[in-house]
Amino acid sequence: MVQDGMNVLEQDLQEVNASTVRMLSMVRESVGLAKAALIDGDVDAAERCVAGDAAVDAVQHQLEQRILTIIARRQPAARDLRFLGSVFQSLADIERSGDYASHVARAGAELARKPRVKKYLDMARILAVIDEMLETTIRAFVDEDADAARTALGMDDEIDELYEQIQRELLTYMMADPSTITPATKLLAVARYLERCGDHIENVNEHVLFWLTGSRP
Repeated sequence: MVQDGMNVLEQDLQEVNASTVRMLSMVRESVGLAKAALIDGDVDAAERCVAGDAAVDAVQHQLEQRILTIIARRQPAARDLRFLGSVFQSLADIERSGDYASHVARAGAELARKPRVKKYLDMARILAVIDEMLETTIRAFVDEDADAARTALGMDDEIDELYEQIQRELLTYMMADPSTITPATKLLAVARYLERCGDHIENVNEHVLFWLTGSRP
C-alpha cells in the first residue's frame, strides 16, 4: 500500500511539472506574439496575445487547486513538498509574466498606428532575453537543473541595464522635443512592462532553486 501511494504521488508530481512547463510555454508564445506586435506592428499578433491570456489564467487556477488537493490527500514530505510549494508560489509570477506580455502587445498595436519616436533595437533585445529566460526556465523544470535556474536568474541583469538605458534615452527625447511626449510615455510604459516581466521570471527561478537545493539564492 505504501508503494502504491508513492507511485500515485510520483504521478501527481509529474503531472504538476508537465502542466507548469505547459504554462511557461504558453507565456513564451505570448512573449513571441508581443514581440511581433511591438517590433513588427502586427496587430493580429497583438489580438492573439491578448486573447490567449485567459488560457494562461485557467491553467494557473487549475494547478493551484490540483496542488492543494495533492498536499491534502498525499501529505508529501521533504523535497516533494518543496516542489509543490515552489510551483504554487511560482504560478502567480508566471501568470503576471503573461499579463505583461499582453500589455506590451496592446501597446504595440497602438504604437503601430503612429510614427516611431526611436528604433526598437533595445526593446527587441529585451524580448529576446525574456524568451531565452523562459526557455532556460523550462529546461530547469524538465531536467530538474539548478544550474539552468541560476543561468536564467543571471539573465535579468541585462534586462535591467537595457531598461535604464531606454529610460534615459526617452527622457532625452521628451526634453528635446515636446511633441514626442505622448508616444515616448507609451514606450516608457512598454519598457517597464518588459522589465517587470523579467523580474517575475527571475522570481520563478528563485523558487526553482529552493525546490532543488533547499535554500534561497
